[in-house]
Amino acid sequence: MKIAIGADHAGFELKEKVKLILQRLGHDVVDFGTGSTESVDYPDFGLKVARSVASGQSDRGIAICWTGNGMTMAANKVDGIRASLCLNVDMAKLAREHNDANVLTMASKYTPDNVAEQIVMTWLTTSFDGGRHERRVNKIMATEKDDTLGRIH
Repeated sequence: MKIAIGADHAGFELKEKVKLILQRLGHDVVDFGTGSTESVDYPDFGLKVARSVASGQSDRGIAICWTGNGMTMAANKVDGIRASLCLNVDMAKLAREHNDANVLTMASKYTPDNVAEQIVMTWLTTSFDGGRHERRVNKIMATEKDDTLGRIH
């Protein structure tokens, strides 16, 4: 798979570790930055990851910041993105099975290195269950087509 990855300064170190995990697993990694721990704005990187996935340039994306909340909020503003903050393996599994999450967001503050690898591997290898979950995901995605909700495209 081609995986887009990005992080702010607080997520930089975890991003570098996740990048190595992805490469070791044989994935093509597109790194949207940042390239250091120097302070930057998380939306710049979360949006690049999300836009890469939404456009089809990348199959999936991973965005990392301090708590994961900012990256989740930023990524979910892009049409076609279902970003999910996963703090453990079970959340990663369910984000894929039930929500067909196409962007994984991670919290460098709360994710130990040994758990990060398990989260990433689970998220990459778990399939969407479809069925009743597909109906629910379709309802979420339909809001992107409904201009009456005031969503900015």
